Amino acid sequence: MKIASKIIIGCMSWGSWGKQFSTKEQAEMIRFCVDNGNTIFDHADIYGDYTTEADFGKGLAESGIQRKNIQLISKCGIQLHAGIRKNVVKHYQYDKKYIIDSVEQSLKNLKTGYIDTYLLHRPSPLIQPDEIAEAITTLKDSGKILNFGVSNFTPTQVNLLSEKINISANQVEFSLTNPVAMNNGSLDLMLQKNIQPMSWSPLGSVFREENEQTKRIKKVLKEMSEKYAVSSDVLLLSWILKHPAKISPVIGTTNKERILNANKALEINLETKDWFLLLEASNGYEVA
Repeated sequence: MKIASKIIIGCMSWGSWGKQFSTKEQAEMIRFCVDNGNTIFDHADIYGDYTTEADFGKGLAESGIQRKNIQLISKCGIQLHAGIRKNVVKHYQYDKKYIIDSVEQSLKNLKTGYIDTYLLHRPSPLIQPDEIAEAITTLKDSGKILNFGVSNFTPTQVNLLSEKINISANQVEFSLTNPVAMNNGSLDLMLQKNIQPMSWSPLGSVFREENEQTKRIKKVLKEMSEKYAVSSDVLLLSWILKHPAKISPVIGTTNKERILNANKALEINLETKDWFLLLEASNGYEVA
């Protein structure tokens, strides 16, 4: 899978779950991102209670940006309890018809003829690899999706599904405060199988929580900020980017200055000792 821009723009908070951008504001934000080299936009059908894709689609149509100049990611599979679908229970659904219908709806919402990368949002205990493979093959053959991937899948779940269909990406939670994917084999497997890792919540809990872990990290970040002449959020992203699996962070900010700041991480190559200093701060102990 070819990644056009390393920093991915997460759109979860663009609509009713966050900023509630108007069509004009959606269009302006899309143009801003593209102008600054951020051409990949990450969606899921559930965002905004199944409304944010359509809001973005209207903005994309108004933006004047040519479809060939951006890449769209979307996801399906989560059936929310509340909202427009009125499910009796929150659950996951991955039968062939549902996957195909979900792609068709996302195409309509996003006002596009194809989705660059389509992900299964969460692993289900009832997942049937053969049926998923049939759905994805149908969608690829028709040109409606170009790449197929998963989100939040464990190494064993990736292996199970990859026996039936090629997996190009896995979007997992990964950050300095939550490096589980580095320790449970997820990133190792993606590196081995040439699967593109994407990390959601890449800044972790550093700026959201005040605890012993974040205090240790902030202390090291303060010292490194002076050394590298960048802010702490840039260093947190550069820590992720240094991993050999070539992880692409999905940033959720709608603040333009923070987007520009995030892009600075692409210019920082943390020294190996500094990478391990941050890991030690996160763990609370030195590596064995």
